[in-house]
Amino acid sequence: MDIIFGILVGILVLMTVVTIHEFGHFIVAKRNGVRVLEFGIGFPPRFKAWVHVKDKNGKWHWKKLPKSEWYEEKNGELSPKPQDSLIFSLNFLPIGGFCQMDGETNIDTRKGTFGAASLWSKTKILFAGVMMNWLLAFVIFTVLAWTGMPVLFDNQWHLENDSTLVNKTEVTIKKVVEDSPAEKAGLKENDTILSATDLETNETTEIESVYTLTDFNNEHAGKTVKYTTKDGEASVTLNNSDAEYLLGISMGQSGQTLYRSTWSAPLVGAVNTVQLTGETYRGIGKLIGDVFSGITSQFSSDENVRKEGSVKIEAAGDSVSGPVGIVGVLFPAIAQTGVANTLYLMAIISISLACMNVLPIPALDGGRWFLIALFRALKRPLTPETENKIVSRAFAFLLILAGLITVLDVIKIIS
Repeated sequence: MDIIFGILVGILVLMTVVTIHEFGHFIVAKRNGVRVLEFGIGFPPRFKAWVHVKDKNGKWHWKKLPKSEWYEEKNGELSPKPQDSLIFSLNFLPIGGFCQMDGETNIDTRKGTFGAASLWSKTKILFAGVMMNWLLAFVIFTVLAWTGMPVLFDNQWHLENDSTLVNKTEVTIKKVVEDSPAEKAGLKENDTILSATDLETNETTEIESVYTLTDFNNEHAGKTVKYTTKDGEASVTLNNSDAEYLLGISMGQSGQTLYRSTWSAPLVGAVNTVQLTGETYRGIGKLIGDVFSGITSQFSSDENVRKEGSVKIEAAGDSVSGPVGIVGVLFPAIAQTGVANTLYLMAIISISLACMNVLPIPALDGGRWFLIALFRALKRPLTPETENKIVSRAFAFLLILAGLITVLDVIKIIS
């Protein structure tokens, strides 16, 4: 039941994130005089549909659209039947949403179409979706800062003089390696490490996670440091960085560090959104770099170089998850840890969607804007044939990539 609940939560979150993205296109298109034909939640086939119409008194209201008015036959195929006003639809496939504007080809000159809008209006419409995703992340992080923000990455920002530690992660020693620096210093199994001190500078680091302790040890390889535990204190001379291990323990982690803010919560929300955006772009850059260097290294005559390249390619594959991995693996695991972590993951997905859509990939918002701006700068018309050819090839590439990621996700789930 936990897995099923996690999958349902994952589908709901992904639907929400994508629908909010499309709602940004919808609102800004309407405000800039572009006619929207249909706003849909989910993808067809349709489940329910309503049309926005005026009554006899000139007042707008929603009217249920009968199924007989949903589709019409054109050239032997069924296609959505156009209406005189906006259609709102609920659809069967829970994989996002869409905002269909009138005249989405760039050379359409009819009044009220996307093609007839100015470049500035098109820019606002195309990037409204990513702005809504960043806004969603900001709102989530602000709410979490008020109620209890999970600390899930190093240097996660909060204002020291307006933050209250409401819960703290405990790092416990699960195993001590025989004849290791840890054993020689008297560290014991099941003890909890609270802090670590650099004896040269007398600077103390609070141990908030296994990553904090690992980073501290890496920075102080070969030095003598002091650990404060629940059972007391221990001075340890760490091994050098080229040794098999530095301290000689295996660690476990329980609980979660939570900080609560008051007046600075919106600032925490904004800074965390910027931080995660930067981390996302760094991750994308590293992923591309690992894949490129990993593939090129396979042409080397040096066996060690080829092995290192294979490791990079494998690491790149492990770091990528598509909808199947997110819904089937991440959300069932995260949903069991509570609402705060689920909302945090929702914010990360929203930021990731924004970051990807800014990139100049023709099938995405940023790429579409890039094409429009490029052909405008070249003073050449971006014909529907040219645009469809470029976008369809980019979309085909993205579909192949999505299919590959889906296969990798399935392998991860069943292995």
